[in-house]
Amino acid sequence: MDAEKSSSSSFEDLSNLNEQERAELASSVVSAPAQSKEPGTGHAATDQERKLESEANPAAEENEPESECMDILGNGTLLKKVLQKGHSELRPDSKDLVTINYTGRLDDGTVVEEQTNLVVQIDDVEVVQGLDMALKLMNEGEVAEVIVNPRFAYGELGLKDPTELDPVIRTVPPNATITYTVTLVSMREESDIEARTYTSRKEIGNKKRLRGNYWMKRQEYNLAIQSYRRALEYLDDTVSAGGMMESGAGSVELSTAELQDLLEDRMKVYNNLALAQLKISAHEAALKSVDHVLKCQPNNAKALFRKGKILDAKGDTAGAITLLQKAATIDVDDKLIQSELSKLILKSKREARNERDLYQKMLGQAQKLEQKTKAAPTVQSNESSKIMMWGYLVGTILIGVVGVAIFRYNNP
Repeated sequence: MDAEKSSSSSFEDLSNLNEQERAELASSVVSAPAQSKEPGTGHAATDQERKLESEANPAAEENEPESECMDILGNGTLLKKVLQKGHSELRPDSKDLVTINYTGRLDDGTVVEEQTNLVVQIDDVEVVQGLDMALKLMNEGEVAEVIVNPRFAYGELGLKDPTELDPVIRTVPPNATITYTVTLVSMREESDIEARTYTSRKEIGNKKRLRGNYWMKRQEYNLAIQSYRRALEYLDDTVSAGGMMESGAGSVELSTAELQDLLEDRMKVYNNLALAQLKISAHEAALKSVDHVLKCQPNNAKALFRKGKILDAKGDTAGAITLLQKAATIDVDDKLIQSELSKLILKSKREARNERDLYQKMLGQAQKLEQKTKAAPTVQSNESSKIMMWGYLVGTILIGVVGVAIFRYNNP
């Protein structure tokens, strides 16, 4: 040991050991039986053993789980702990496609979710929000435990039935914390949409549309809007006016049936997007969305109904009634349209009655003011007449008194 080293140092200088000596020393530490240590030397010996073990078996250190959880949001609602380190330092970015295996358990150990080789797109909320956020912080090949608060899992609603996208999911009670064990198997960048085939675009676009419907049912309207917009990236603006679509194989001419299918899918997305935007009172955006539908399908009853609801929310009851009347003639069996139309007609009558009452009240106040204005000069005129009459009377009396005085003075 170097003379400059303190004799009381807890660390042994291993810098001059050769590889054989290191291996022998590590072997002796690993195989040595547990023994008592003098006070003050226990921690130092433990650190030394760990160092030697890691040098003898570096692979074991790489796979050693982390002892602390990462508080992703800083408020304890989303925790991540590495169970096994990944084989790469790469992490997925937004829109990357990742393949994952995961199992979700309740606090009592009940398995409520389980998927193998599931492909999801980062930031497209194709799994619960908490898991989607945690995936961006995992390395390729990593195994992690992710504890998700109800707010970022299934919330107050829980989950009672399997969805069309995830038929194997179990029942999740309301306000349940879910602990996921997830493996990030692989990751890759999203390919250009233009390079995809018609079938691929249609499949992915509809998958994202169905995810939007899922969020709509859960009243998560902002997440639904996000999913619908992503769906339109695959279903919208993919075909030229001549029915030609650019793909990885070059320009492909679509059949009439394919064009019609693509149009129908796109109209479904715009219709649902308008409803989601209406739910968050984004009225102008909702009008633009529903007008996309009516531009292509002027007699789309659902779009007419949606636009009527939007106009009503903007205060245009008369315009809303006109649209709902048209929708009711197109789809005569739709009870919802009939019900909403009846409500709007009653609302219109009530508004007309309130407006009439207001006018009458304003007119009555105006008439009272006019009568008061006319009555004021009349009262003033009567007062003036009384004053003049008293003036005449006093004047006459004074004249009489003066006359009598003069008469007596001239006839003593």
